[in-house]
Amino acid sequence: MNAFKTCAALISATLWVSLSAALAPVRAAGIVDTLPRVKPSVVGIGTHHPTRNPRVKLAGTGFIVGDGLTVVTNAHVPPLMLDLERNETLAVIVRRGDKVEIRQAEKLRNAPEYDLLLLRIQGEPLPALKLGDSDRAREGQTLFMTGYPLGAVLGLYPATHRAGLAAIAPVFSPPGSAKGLTPKLIRQADEPFLMFQLDAQAYPGNSGSPLYDPDSGEVLGVINSVFVKGAKENALTNPSGISYAIPAKYIKALLGQAAQRP
Repeated sequence: MNAFKTCAALISATLWVSLSAALAPVRAAGIVDTLPRVKPSVVGIGTHHPTRNPRVKLAGTGFIVGDGLTVVTNAHVPPLMLDLERNETLAVIVRRGDKVEIRQAEKLRNAPEYDLLLLRIQGEPLPALKLGDSDRAREGQTLFMTGYPLGAVLGLYPATHRAGLAAIAPVFSPPGSAKGLTPKLIRQADEPFLMFQLDAQAYPGNSGSPLYDPDSGEVLGVINSVFVKGAKENALTNPSGISYAIPAKYIKALLGQAAQRP
């Protein structure tokens, strides 16, 4: 009987080791292993002014996609007007180890209705992030975002934060009365698009940050706004812990339009 038990135990242990070995290759790497692949693709978005101090102002975050020279960010991140008389230009800030590189950028394609902007940079291609299928995202899923939450205040080191996918809901907030109806609200009611509501504390500098799966590193959205309680200044002093992101399918559509431009 003891010999039978010993034999059964050895068989069970052998099967467990074999099963563990078979499953090992498909286990999720997790954010610790994924992050080193994501960070080289995350860049700062701002402006460069040769006579200003500081010469570079960081306004938000972006990330590299496609051929390594295309940058995704929010339409609201760069300033509406540049001081062209003083040679102010759009700038993409790239961190490579201990070195910071400033690359001039130009607008490639704009979709203000989705708060999306594509920029084009010159030079050597950078590591690109892969866009995932945002239609497969599920409420309750744990995602991560990497960006510059407070601009250059914390230095040019991108920070990573966890973001729970709290809700997938259309962008439309009906006004309290007919007087509050605007052309923009009417368009949103006629053609609503889904947004990701996140259980995450983001800041203005996080605008344009990639929202990605911690195992695959695939981008499922781009951070574009923070729910603010009261005055706009409260986004820093009293954050709500609720943020929003634009699903990646709208980025894919904009990239497709850019590829078809004359």
